[in-house]
Amino acid sequence: MIIREALSQGSADLKFADIKTPSLDASLLLAHVLKMNKTQLIAEGTAEISEKDCAAFCGLIERRCNGECVAYLIGKKEFRGLEFLVNKSVLVPRPDTEILVETALEKYLSLTGEKQIVLDLCTGSGAVAISLKHERPELEIFASDISNDALDIAKQNANRLLPKDSKIQFFQGDLFNALFSVNSLLINNCTLIISNPPYISSQEIETLSAEVQNEPRIALDGGADGLEIIKRIINKAPDFLISGGSLLLEADPRQMREISILLDKTGFKDIQLYNDLSGSQRVIGGRFEK
Repeated sequence: MIIREALSQGSADLKFADIKTPSLDASLLLAHVLKMNKTQLIAEGTAEISEKDCAAFCGLIERRCNGECVAYLIGKKEFRGLEFLVNKSVLVPRPDTEILVETALEKYLSLTGEKQIVLDLCTGSGAVAISLKHERPELEIFASDISNDALDIAKQNANRLLPKDSKIQFFQGDLFNALFSVNSLLINNCTLIISNPPYISSQEIETLSAEVQNEPRIALDGGADGLEIIKRIINKAPDFLISGGSLLLEADPRQMREISILLDKTGFKDIQLYNDLSGSQRVIGGRFEK
């Protein structure tokens, strides 16, 4: 079988399985098997594929048809131009989360040349923290996650993607509790607290696609109302922020009104919403004056 035929068959199988991007997914999976990029794949469309590579590709197509996402199958995902390692211990970084990074840089971290401390809660693969550090090396960034396995991936990504002299400090534990060893550095000193926390209600998770349900539940489950983790972050954030510091959260568009009320009751001002690539409200932020 040649490359072009394999792509055609793989795309057809994925389309039959109701995969939304069959051609793209087939290309990514075959490029991974053949250790090529997509440009090479097109240029060498008439090249023969070995039986071993053909079997590997067919195996990946079958797994994709059964609901495993491409990122887990190939072990990587691009986010803001960087290639992050991913596995089933972490959420797959999504394009909509780039709005969280963009908003942080443009709205809340616009001052340059000044020391600014950023705290990234529920860091997962480290995509948000590492992207911020990559684009603004002068930021001092601390990141936490409850999952040791997730932190292992985040540390690997930081080591791969950041210069040796550009470090992020990672801590394992439950939200702010992970930071007890550095509380003296962080309490009342953070310019920005940023998070893409679990925000799907426990009941709703059961209705999601197989692809999403294959992701770690601990990174999805926001409790009965989806706001359990967000409420805890909002309640504790003022202890860590400087006067005028900000909290920035990714959440479900349907939750924004209630989150806005929670922020207001906790004393946050200038509460604003930011839209994702589809135009939906995806990120909410506010400042806290002491």
